[in-house]
Amino acid sequence: MLETPHVVVGAAIAFKVVNPALAIPLALGSHFVLEKVPHWNPHLNTEKNKLGKVSAQSTKIVIFDVILSLILGGSIAYMVLPNISHAITILISSFVAALPDIVEGPYFFLDMKSKFIERWIKFQKAIQVDTSLIPGLFTQAVTIVAAFLWILK
Repeated sequence: MLETPHVVVGAAIAFKVVNPALAIPLALGSHFVLEKVPHWNPHLNTEKNKLGKVSAQSTKIVIFDVILSLILGGSIAYMVLPNISHAITILISSFVAALPDIVEGPYFFLDMKSKFIERWIKFQKAIQVDTSLIPGLFTQAVTIVAAFLWILK
């Protein structure tokens, strides 16, 4: 799954569950639940194995996704200001919700190899439910909209 749905769901959880001791672990757990939603994302591992690096097109998608994630996660945190502690909980939960994918970044983009990361990528690939582009982006858009509707409810 792209990072944006992970970040928005993690932020939504923290928006509603103000207690960081609950919100942060729930946000982390949401990552693995969302991996079971049929989705599309660039196949970084396949590209890395076939081309020796991530393609320029996939890199652009990742950069756009990260920027959008930062904007939306930051916007959700901004909604609770001036409550700084709640805003920080939202930002941490946003980060933690995407963390299982973030730890893969150095492998794909900096060519930093390790047995741990290789096993982690294999685990993540095993739990993901992939689908084609249009239905896969649709499910992610619905996830983002649903999270925002929950926030605004």
